Amino acid sequence: MRVGITILPEHRWTEAAPLWRRAEEYGFDHAWTYDHLVWAGLPDSPWFGALPTLTAAATVTSRIRLGTFVSSPNYRHPYAFLRDLLAVDDVSGGRLVVGLGTGGDLDSRILGEDRPLRERVDRFHEFVEVLDRLLLEDHVDHRGEHYTTADARTLPGAVQQPRLPFLVAANGPRSLRLAARYGQGWVTYGRGGDTLEDWWSGVEALGRLLDEAEATAAREQPLDRYLSLDGSPRFSLESVGLFEDMVGRAGRLGFTDVVTHWPRASEPYSGSEAVLEQVAERLDDLRSLS
Repeated sequence: MRVGITILPEHRWTEAAPLWRRAEEYGFDHAWTYDHLVWAGLPDSPWFGALPTLTAAATVTSRIRLGTFVSSPNYRHPYAFLRDLLAVDDVSGGRLVVGLGTGGDLDSRILGEDRPLRERVDRFHEFVEVLDRLLLEDHVDHRGEHYTTADARTLPGAVQQPRLPFLVAANGPRSLRLAARYGQGWVTYGRGGDTLEDWWSGVEALGRLLDEAEATAAREQPLDRYLSLDGSPRFSLESVGLFEDMVGRAGRLGFTDVVTHWPRASEPYSGSEAVLEQVAERLDDLRSLS
């Protein structure tokens, strides 16, 4: 079991840099940030760009893996996105993980788009397919329903070969099949639920759906499975005991990785850094839970 933490990009860098440093010092395996223009959970909050934030985080860390949790095509072309990814991967020395998802509709609505969910999922699938080609090939020509590239050059390529790892967010059957085809990892927040038991039941059901998608894809290696613990009705860092229970249960359901959030002074993810510190002291023990 690997344990990661998400740091929202809401702080000026003088405040954010110590958090990213401490995430590594605490011993977390990976650290993430949200990738939005405006996040619906904090629509009035200050907000900074994800990829510049990760670039800066790469300069104050040396070991921890860094990623977007998650990026969507709501305001991006895959070719322009490729250029940013190559830069972050290079600056970080090959520590970037590319979290990818359909995304909500707030960012796109701000930019004047109004697409039904089915169309946004279609666009996401094409986005992932084109990004995969761009990371593996040079001189890429593509003409699809949503994107076009004409002789797209992709030098110098990623530090990580054969390409950057994709962590695909998926709950529906189509996107689970996409994860099984293109992903190195799969991430889920679960399916909601008013109680922890309801939420865990949904998580378990999603795991079975991924099993089917992986079998259909005939993968040589199973996907790493990431669970965002705070998709549940309770904040995972509410207490050390709750966090330990959730990590153990995730392990028993076959998850290889869990992700929590840096505690904030107010909702969402309201909590105490003292609990975070206690969890950090127990990371070696938590990694063995199953």
